[in-house]
Amino acid sequence: MATLMPRNLTDPSEAVSRIYQTVRAQTRRLAAGLSDADATVQSMPDASPAKWHLAHTTWFFEAMVLSAHAPAYRVFDPQYAYLFNSYYESIGARHARPRRGMLTRPSLAEIGEYRAHVDQAVARLLAGECDPKVGMLLELGCHHEQQHQELLLTDILHLFAQNPLHPAYAPASRGARVAAVPGPLTFSEYQDGIIEIGHVDPGFAFDCETPRHRVVRPAFRLGNRCVTNREWLDFMADGGYRTPLLWLSDGWTEVQSQGLRMPLYWWEEEGDHFSMTLQGGQPLELDAPVTHVSLFEADAFATWAGKRLPTEFEWESVAAGQPCEGNFADSGLLRPTPVSGARPGPQQLFGDVWEWTRSAFAPYPGFRTSPGAVGEYNGKFMSGQYVLRGGSCATPAEHVRASYRNFFRPDTRWQFSGVRLAEDA
Repeated sequence: MATLMPRNLTDPSEAVSRIYQTVRAQTRRLAAGLSDADATVQSMPDASPAKWHLAHTTWFFEAMVLSAHAPAYRVFDPQYAYLFNSYYESIGARHARPRRGMLTRPSLAEIGEYRAHVDQAVARLLAGECDPKVGMLLELGCHHEQQHQELLLTDILHLFAQNPLHPAYAPASRGARVAAVPGPLTFSEYQDGIIEIGHVDPGFAFDCETPRHRVVRPAFRLGNRCVTNREWLDFMADGGYRTPLLWLSDGWTEVQSQGLRMPLYWWEEEGDHFSMTLQGGQPLELDAPVTHVSLFEADAFATWAGKRLPTEFEWESVAAGQPCEGNFADSGLLRPTPVSGARPGPQQLFGDVWEWTRSAFAPYPGFRTSPGAVGEYNGKFMSGQYVLRGGSCATPAEHVRASYRNFFRPDTRWQFSGVRLAEDA
């Protein structure tokens, strides 16, 4: 995840109140169909229970905003600071991440009461004279919660994938097959030059998107669409997971130690491939963008194809001139869909799947963490992570922009992560 580089909000109350209510309501909708059991179980240490996401995002507003800026506020339960702090060392001790699934209490209903308690307090705070700093912190909290909306979906998918019944989180009616066939994979060329990278709009951005700075970009070519499941099957059939020369050293170690043979959530029955989705187990959509692959897998595919992954600067320099449109969580599909490649040049750079880049998540020149606890939000993770761009089918549409830098470890597979190819010109 990513601290805040907010816009200057001189009178934030009305706008921030509207954003706050919208985001909080959307989180409630995402969790509405979950039972207490669904919301409590933790399927792996990297994932968190839905109940924890609901409580942690609420604790963020309580700890970062209300406790510091609302003198009359009384915490809902003093023990929640220990239970629902994620990684803020400066705030205090916390429950171990791999044991979040042990929290059978408080119940899902009690977490709902906690959210209502904090929502009422935020409403009272915004009803009075609001310090612009409070508005900026609330805006940060809303974007933080949108990140957890996506994590809630990806974590539920991972949880349900462990169930041999392959249960569905959402009905498949709105996710009917999309009548689209991707065109041929083509590459558009971009000339070398000195380009500017980083956030420039007056709107919200996280601090890792700044400062804006210049980068030397050699000439390159970028694929007009993401790699599809059909193309990934060709990679598999050609021994992609059995050929060590295609893989980075750590990636090949991962293949061997984990027995990797196909993307996460895929399985084969009598020669046909299936995948676990948020609509349950489904036949593999051959023309949809491949997803749930690691950086190691993405890099191996690119090597097999005689290409490479783009740098994050190449990706952003192209995306900055494209509309931020695509298949996001708001579409209701909640899975990557087949895309048309009929238009010339790169298209649909946003949505469907996060796109791995070959760039390590590192600070931009002049980067400084924010003071206080929010400074722990992002900067301390600038080690051992790689950047992904573009958003996915589980990302809220208004949460993404060309400068947005998502990041995960290179072995991460449970996110909606896919592949766009590039090559030197």
